[in-house]
Amino acid sequence: MNRYHWMLIIFFIVLIWSAINPYDYFTWFAEVIPGIIILLIFGLTYKKHRFTDFTYYILFAHCLLLFVGGHYTYAKVPLFTTLGELLDTGRNSYDKIGHLFQGFTPVLVVREFLIRKRILKDGIWNSIFAISVALAFSAFYEIIEWFAAISTSTGAEDFLGTQGYEWDTQADMFWALIGGLAMLLIFRKYHNRLINRVDVP
Repeated sequence: MNRYHWMLIIFFIVLIWSAINPYDYFTWFAEVIPGIIILLIFGLTYKKHRFTDFTYYILFAHCLLLFVGGHYTYAKVPLFTTLGELLDTGRNSYDKIGHLFQGFTPVLVVREFLIRKRILKDGIWNSIFAISVALAFSAFYEIIEWFAAISTSTGAEDFLGTQGYEWDTQADMFWALIGGLAMLLIFRKYHNRLINRVDVP
């Protein structure tokens, strides 16, 4: 088996684990469905357009993060509850890790797609477009969370994960921006080298 087979096996093991007695099944479904969509999209397009290994590794890590959050809810992941108590932050910050990925992952995927399809080469406009897509996705996800909160009386607070913070929505989008900028400022050159090693259509 190659590395992708192992990733698929781990993907389904963690997904099944997350579905066993989760904190709340509404929250579980709402949190894990994006990971399943990621598998479908990138699995079905693998032969037609193969991304760099780095991109698949980040997508894989993002999915596992979603599954853990779905099992416990983002406000109750044990390790981060303990860290919050030790650091006296007053909250569980696991959701902010999720929103960092919510910026990092789309920027990674979008910039690679644009470069390899020769739509926008690496440069300022590629970066601006990739960041814009990531922020648009983050805002859209916040709208989904808002819709969930007003359309159901069960599980909405756990799905939102606001933990009483009135500016949580804005903070979530800010962390997505940080994640996207981190991708560009820290990993852009490394990502470019990986892209240059694969065939460009």
